[in-house]
Amino acid sequence: MDHDLDIRTECRGYCLKLADFDTCLLILPQNNLSPDSGFTIQQLTSLNAIAAADWNRLANTTNPFLSHEFLQGLEECDCLEAHGWIPNHLVVYEQTRPVGALPLYLKTNSYGEFVFDWSWAEAYERAGGQYYPKLVSAIPFTPVQGPRLLIDNSHSTPDAIKAVLLRTIVEITATRGISSFHCLLPEKADEPGYDTFEFLPRKSIQFHWHNHDYRDFDDFLDHLTSKKRKQIKRERRLVRDTGLDIEVLTGDMITPSQWRVFHEFYCSTFHRRWGSPRLTLEFFQLLSERLPRQTLLLLASRNRDYVAGAFAMLSGDTLYGRHWGCNSQYANLHFELCYYQTIDYCIRNGLTTLDAGVQGEHKLSRGFEPVITWSRHWIRHHVFRKAIRDFLDRESVEIDEYVTQLNSHLPYKDAKVE
Repeated sequence: MDHDLDIRTECRGYCLKLADFDTCLLILPQNNLSPDSGFTIQQLTSLNAIAAADWNRLANTTNPFLSHEFLQGLEECDCLEAHGWIPNHLVVYEQTRPVGALPLYLKTNSYGEFVFDWSWAEAYERAGGQYYPKLVSAIPFTPVQGPRLLIDNSHSTPDAIKAVLLRTIVEITATRGISSFHCLLPEKADEPGYDTFEFLPRKSIQFHWHNHDYRDFDDFLDHLTSKKRKQIKRERRLVRDTGLDIEVLTGDMITPSQWRVFHEFYCSTFHRRWGSPRLTLEFFQLLSERLPRQTLLLLASRNRDYVAGAFAMLSGDTLYGRHWGCNSQYANLHFELCYYQTIDYCIRNGLTTLDAGVQGEHKLSRGFEPVITWSRHWIRHHVFRKAIRDFLDRESVEIDEYVTQLNSHLPYKDAKVE
């Protein structure tokens, strides 16, 4: 940020402690809803307060990360609050029927978001403000696009429900002295109402593989340039030559002992790279019980001893690669489990997309393509909002140029640049 910014005067009255927020953000419906609107709004500090069937009806998606089972499982299995995610979900009711919702968390840091605002926090606090806590609508620890404004698709006025949610979140942020609200990776960045309330759009990049009706893995390889095709064949051959056995297991096939082994792999990766692991063993085991058809585990073993594993989840048309770990180093095994086995799985099961998440230019040479994703941000302080807007305008241009550069290096024959 290169704007001079002094927000100490405005923020002096908001020297808030986490204890001021960690039970509930008080919302008075009459503050933001007209008496004749027919809507009321509640804030839930746990998804136990709403029936799974009601939440899933509002989510209206096969995306497993938006499901009540996944989000409530994170709460139930102690994955959130120790890492700075405090549930404060919004639910809109018409009489007693839930007609809208927003998955919402009070955040005490920016870990596990994948849309990085550490520099914003540093600039805000350097100017005398308090950036945390902030409000975030996202899937914890999961950089996956999906709906955030969850609306009853049978309702006659869905835009009115969206406006209620957006107006409420703006008023909470503005009146409680919270620095900002961040809607991360929404399915649509152009949802009606965002611009009305001055939500700032932000671009980011992910890498996705797309299934162009390939008959099998060899057909996919045939669409690559000779150099990239030979590279992948060589990498896969080196893994086969090690004598490793690979199992692909859906949730109902995964045993408790296999989850324990994978969780050890997962924890070892976190300890080496990021610190404390976020997801507990109990959470992984719960997925087998509650989302068995949408949970996938790939395990590699040698002489019946597991040496590595990768965890993924499924929607109706997409496979989401999520976590990986190992206890022994084998050349190219990460590529085999996380990319080649999952690509093959998509082809064999008719899935259209493999979402490998953020970062990793190395994915490009293995058939993945850059995809623009969006987030939306509401910044309370008007001067800081202008500074952020100017930053995002510059960042957007840079991202567009970067995507153009990446697209010039795609490994496909019809994309080859001479």
